[in-house]
Amino acid sequence: MPERLAEMLLDLWTPLIILWIALPPCIYMAPMNQSHVLTDSLAVLLSLWGDDTAILWVWEGLFSCLHTDLDPGSKKIKYILSGDGAGTIFQINDVTGDIHAIKRLDREEKAEYTLTAQAVDWETNKPLEPPSEFIIKVQDINDNAPEFLNGPYHATVPEMSILGTSVTNVTATDADDPVYGNSAKLVYSILEGQPYFSIEPETAIIKTALPNMDREAKEEYLVVIQAKDMGGHSGGLSGTTTLTVTLTDVNDNPPKFAQSLYHFSVPEDVVLGTAIGRVKANDQDVGENAQSSYDIIDGDGTALFEITSDAQAQDGIIRLRKPLDFETKKSYTLKVEAANVHIDPRFSSRGPFKDTATVKIVVEDADEPPVFSSPTYLLEVHENAALNSVIGQVTARDPDITSSPIRFSIDRHTDLERQFNINADDGKITLATPLDRELSVWHNITIIATEIRNHSQISRVPVAIKVLDVNDNAPEFASEYEAFLCENGKPGQVIQTVSAMDKDDPKNGHYFLYSLLPEMVNNPNFTIKKNEGKCISFHNGFNRQKQEVYLLPIIISDSGNPPLSSTSTLTIRVCGCSNDGVVQSCNVEAYVLPIGLSMGALIAILACIILLLVIVVLFVTLRRHKNEPLIIKDDEDVRENIIRYDDEGGGEEDTEAFDIATLQNPDGINGFLPRKDIKPDLQFMPRQGLTGRTLLLDYKKKKNSMELSIL
Repeated sequence: MPERLAEMLLDLWTPLIILWIALPPCIYMAPMNQSHVLTDSLAVLLSLWGDDTAILWVWEGLFSCLHTDLDPGSKKIKYILSGDGAGTIFQINDVTGDIHAIKRLDREEKAEYTLTAQAVDWETNKPLEPPSEFIIKVQDINDNAPEFLNGPYHATVPEMSILGTSVTNVTATDADDPVYGNSAKLVYSILEGQPYFSIEPETAIIKTALPNMDREAKEEYLVVIQAKDMGGHSGGLSGTTTLTVTLTDVNDNPPKFAQSLYHFSVPEDVVLGTAIGRVKANDQDVGENAQSSYDIIDGDGTALFEITSDAQAQDGIIRLRKPLDFETKKSYTLKVEAANVHIDPRFSSRGPFKDTATVKIVVEDADEPPVFSSPTYLLEVHENAALNSVIGQVTARDPDITSSPIRFSIDRHTDLERQFNINADDGKITLATPLDRELSVWHNITIIATEIRNHSQISRVPVAIKVLDVNDNAPEFASEYEAFLCENGKPGQVIQTVSAMDKDDPKNGHYFLYSLLPEMVNNPNFTIKKNEGKCISFHNGFNRQKQEVYLLPIIISDSGNPPLSSTSTLTIRVCGCSNDGVVQSCNVEAYVLPIGLSMGALIAILACIILLLVIVVLFVTLRRHKNEPLIIKDDEDVRENIIRYDDEGGGEEDTEAFDIATLQNPDGINGFLPRKDIKPDLQFMPRQGLTGRTLLLDYKKKKNSMELSIL
């Protein structure tokens, strides 16, 4: 420490001594008319060392002095100083012209000052000679240490990097003058962080000093960096900063199961998709480098179980894919594998990035519901089956080892009409009510199987019952047939073709036979083809006058076993036809109309009758309107006449209060007769011959008075 202090003092005083020797002690200001006088453009350049050295020199001695040769001994001369820092930083003795620095100088704040000196008359302040300008430059010294303005620093570098991998670079600044000396020449070095990192002395580039640094061993390093001026020589100032280096992860570690064998147990009645257990392979890497996928690669339960990867927890979830049966198999063994998803080929030589483990799953017994021998049942029964006959059977068993007895029943919500019964012990289904295929071909019911030892364990199975057809419906006409036969029809002519229908549904389809009644086989009028259903006329010529309608019974037989038949009647009408065989009339007017009266005459007679009826109706209507009285005879002269009665009426039983005939006959007003017992106060008498008058009677029960108005 004493040696360093001595070196600093030597560095400070050496420039001052040189300046003291080189500069004259005074600057004389010559008059303008003398050749050795300083000119206006003369600038005196004074260099001094600032900061501590300059201040010592300024305070302990004279900085500079100014004198004029006009009157060296005259006391009438006064010196003045103006310019940068005059009066604040620099001060002049107005009598002697000595200049002193009164404050510390700092080159980093201001590197030079421009001043103007002048000699003036003491009394009048008039210039004795032109002003002289000079510049004072502050000489730099090493008084500022290097600084890291952006520190502290943070940087990252991948783990397992090779030797000399660049990490980052740092920069320090020095406020001293970089041009003068070595005050701002910096050299960088690492104080802490070796042997892991190194730094370039001049560029400050930081590199790895060791290869293959492992993040899993140590993730973060703290490096202390120093910047020293004066080129790193003794006496230079220095500054430090810190750099935190973080190793980023690479996939250099394979996954590893925490244990080689896992044990899980699961009830046999667990729901499909339920998570049975989790396995986890740990990976020292982080982020996507630690992601692993799980698979079942071997075992006797690969078809029953599956494994999925949980991206959040980074583990494998084993789930059930198919139902388990404790009675069939009680345990399973699986081999699962965990493999990295993202593999870095640079580290493939480190071995396979995957691991395997064994999973043993034990199936636990559970009380299961009964199991039917079939998931669905299809039964068939003929519609003529006898009541209580067995139409089918369902079977179920308890899959548990205890094998509880089973009781069967029918879900009555599916058999509201209670057409079927079931034996609770053996599951035989019997018929409870008659069946009719023509009403319903299918019956769908549900059978329930319940364990006797545990009634909560039940199972259901659908049973479809198909009703088979038997020949229990006779055929009949498809519709009501009515045939028309011309009087002049030819023998052997086809009158009508009939068809039949049968509600039954034979396997080979319908086949019908048509025939006449046995007693009508020798019918001279009509015959029928048995297999075609065609009715053919046999007789030559029919007469409507003798018989208009013929009823022909036809027997229809089916091909069932046994065959069924029914009799249907065909109605045949004899009609009058044209020569072309077109039916014109099938009515009986030919029997009641006189001979020689044509159809046109009948229409004319009917029209006359209708005309007479219209005339009679019009005549009666006119007569009725003529007899009705005309209430209003004259619309031109209508005025109001009021007859007021002030006497008290006798109520509803008083029929003497007014003459009702006057209301019925308006003309009677001309012969108006007042009441005999009371003389009315006639306010206005109607004129004789007043026509078009209407009487308005307002009977007021409240006042027992009557007002009769004539309009």
